[in-house]
Order: sequence, then structure tokens, then C-alpha cells
Amino acid sequence: MTRPAERDAVSNSTSTGADVADELAVRNVLARIAHYSDAGELEDYGRQFTEDARWEMPGVPVKRSRAEIVAAGAARRAIGETGPGSASRHVVGTIAVTVHGDTAVADSYWQFYVDTTTSPTLRLMGAYRDTFRRTPRGWQLSERLVTVG
Repeated sequence: MTRPAERDAVSNSTSTGADVADELAVRNVLARIAHYSDAGELEDYGRQFTEDARWEMPGVPVKRSRAEIVAAGAARRAIGETGPGSASRHVVGTIAVTVHGDTAVADSYWQFYVDTTTSPTLRLMGAYRDTFRRTPRGWQLSERLVTVG
């Protein structure tokens, strides 16, 4: 029986140029979400999500649209938790992306730091299970399942 890592190695060895381009595009959306959350405009942040995007995180009400996700970002900015001037950083790493036609799934780990200009402190960490969809605007995040810990 083939172990998951062996299956992934086999499937990755047959990737086409288009598959690689799609994977890179998905990785860029993942990075932009983190960058825009910390230092970008909410409008740019919102453009990374589909209109019907869903966001689930333990202890937080589920967000069921781009508008709700952006509103939650605005609320975090209003209290100084994230956004320009907040000295916060979202760090995303250990990313594995699988593309299936017009959808993709990315599994990654995240860390959220505060006080980055004085004494960087890890506030939270966990994992993302993200589903992306190819749209007329390019790849966009359609579902984020957040695990803390």
C-alpha cells in the first residue's frame, strides 16, 4: 500500500506547467490574505475571497460571505488587533497545495504575532484548511477552516 507522502510525491512528479502555475497562484492568494490582514487595505483583503466565502474558527461566529469576512476584519482593526499600525503579523508556512481543475485545497500552519516592533510575541498558532476556486477574477478563497493549537 502506498503511503500518503509517497502518493503526493508521485502525483507531484507528473505536474504540468499549468498545475504549477495554479499552485503558485493559490500560494500567492494565501500570502496576500496574511499581508493585507496586517498592513493592507480592506478592499484588497476582500478581493481575495469569493462572494460566498465561508470562514470557520473555534469560538468565533461563522462568516458566510465576503462581506461578513471583511466586516470581521474591520472590527479587528477598530480595536487595534490587526491592520496598519497594529504591529501584528500573520505568518503562514508549511503549505501543501493540491489543485483539481478549478478548485484547490491548501493545508498550512499559521502563527499570529503581536508587538512586532518591540518584543514580538506569539499570540496564537494553528492550521488552515483552505479551499480555493478559480473565478473570472483568478483564484479566490472560498472556505477557510481554522484550527487553533
